Amino acid sequence: MTIETSESVESADDRPKLDFIRQIVADDIAAATQDGRVQTRFPPEPNGYLHIGHAKSICLNFGVANEFGGKCNLRFDDTNPTKEDVEYVESIQEDIRWLGFDWDGLRFASDYFEQLYEWACQLIRQGDAYVDSQSTEEIRAGRGTAAHPGTDSPDRDRSVEENLDLFARMRAGEFADGEHVLRAKIDMASKHLILRDPLMYRIRHAEHHRTGNEWCIYPMYDFAHGQSDAIEQVTHSICTLEFETHRRLYDWFIEKLGIFPSKQYEFSRLNLTYTIMSKRKLLELVESGAVDGWDDPRMPTLCGLRRRGYTPEAIRGFCDEIGVTRYNSLTNMALLENALRSDLNKRAERRMAVLKPLKVVITNYPEGESEELEAINNPEDAAAGTRMVPFSREIYIEQDDFLEDAPRKFFRLAPGREVRLRYAYFITCTDVIKNDAGEVVELHATYDPATKGGDAPDGRKVKGTLHWVSAPHAVPVEVRLYDHLSQVEDLSKILDEQDWKTCLNEHSLESLTDCRIEPSLAEIPVGTPVQFERLGYFTPDARSSTPDKPVFNRSVTLRDAWAKMQKGKQNGK
Repeated sequence: MTIETSESVESADDRPKLDFIRQIVADDIAAATQDGRVQTRFPPEPNGYLHIGHAKSICLNFGVANEFGGKCNLRFDDTNPTKEDVEYVESIQEDIRWLGFDWDGLRFASDYFEQLYEWACQLIRQGDAYVDSQSTEEIRAGRGTAAHPGTDSPDRDRSVEENLDLFARMRAGEFADGEHVLRAKIDMASKHLILRDPLMYRIRHAEHHRTGNEWCIYPMYDFAHGQSDAIEQVTHSICTLEFETHRRLYDWFIEKLGIFPSKQYEFSRLNLTYTIMSKRKLLELVESGAVDGWDDPRMPTLCGLRRRGYTPEAIRGFCDEIGVTRYNSLTNMALLENALRSDLNKRAERRMAVLKPLKVVITNYPEGESEELEAINNPEDAAAGTRMVPFSREIYIEQDDFLEDAPRKFFRLAPGREVRLRYAYFITCTDVIKNDAGEVVELHATYDPATKGGDAPDGRKVKGTLHWVSAPHAVPVEVRLYDHLSQVEDLSKILDEQDWKTCLNEHSLESLTDCRIEPSLAEIPVGTPVQFERLGYFTPDARSSTPDKPVFNRSVTLRDAWAKMQKGKQNGK
């Protein structure tokens, strides 16, 4: 940890302003609160795969610990055995490490089941908890509403001895699920509903992924979370705003038990446009077969983003950019996409690929001959060097790069128009070949041998530069183009009001099976990002791609001025 002194190079005014969480931590260190120690934790429930929303919390909890010389635990909130699985435990650890972080301690709430049970007994002995034998419906009805106080349970005044006996028998497995619960005895007339005798334990005869059948009673989140923080002596328990109301109960349990005074702080969760962030709904998509598993590249899961070609650097950069606040907002997906573009622009090598091929025969190029042309691997990185690209009489260009009746501002190929082929020559379209349906199936062109490398010795200029691949040397591949899973921008206004599956985008995946790539692309290892020139950033699919049948996923597009112009016209601009 760096200690600022009067001799520091940066003045206080020059230093970046801290977000409110980091300012709290800095102030606590300066005041020597808990001896200036910083201990955070990331506490996921192992009931699904981590998504981009969790990445914000990971970056914050681990980042604060790293920046202030503290420690961060990974603690699994495994108190609901019917929804949790070791598969999720392992995937969460993998995702955190992929994102670039590691934990100081690996913990499970189930590690503390015995201690939590003893603390529950302590509260019973203190008169602060009781066993309630009402049904779930009766308990719910008795809680009242925001406008009306709750009503006391008929079991609220059970004796300490009877409560301890019933609670021990609950643990011993004498009762069926739902027959009894343990509740905190607080205030049924409280204006805060969460303090109206909340549940602490419920009976659940289900096998736990770690403790097996040792337990048949499990603590509720609110009874496990703060106490687990106290056991680990967490100084800054950082969670999202939906847990703000829970802080009253968090503090109540700690005070009544007289244990380590962990403090909870809340920040706004990440909400992304066109993105489903509910683990329950993501699980429905997986189980229904609407997506290709948790790592489907359309999913907002970290493993899905990884398979799509996102980098941990891009995700960390995105989390830094959006910052940490206390107000809920909707973040535009474009910010995440731009973070990826910014990262890959510096690191990804360039290659040429044609997604929708249109053959061009260069009629004045010698038949049966080919040559190797030098191409730059990355103009942003001189150390990336160059490669050789084959060129021949027959090439493929993109279908969208040709218009037979081209408007004035279309600067690509058209009859009689001259364009530049990237790294190669100037060519001029001389003839258009169509099938019986009137569709363009082939073009004829001539090339200027003097323009090798892409420049004309007489100084003439062309406005269009096209990418291409040599037809005889091209490798056939499948390319998958992804769009948002949701066609609704702000799902928070939809999901609770109607069948959310009606919001799904039926065109979120387009599979192109007749694509062509330059030969060097066939050797790109799985997981390696690459830019298809003029098209976007792509990566070989981690599950489907093989050396014999390469499959590429589009990670993110490049900006396209012509496409943007056409969209503007469609929108009446």
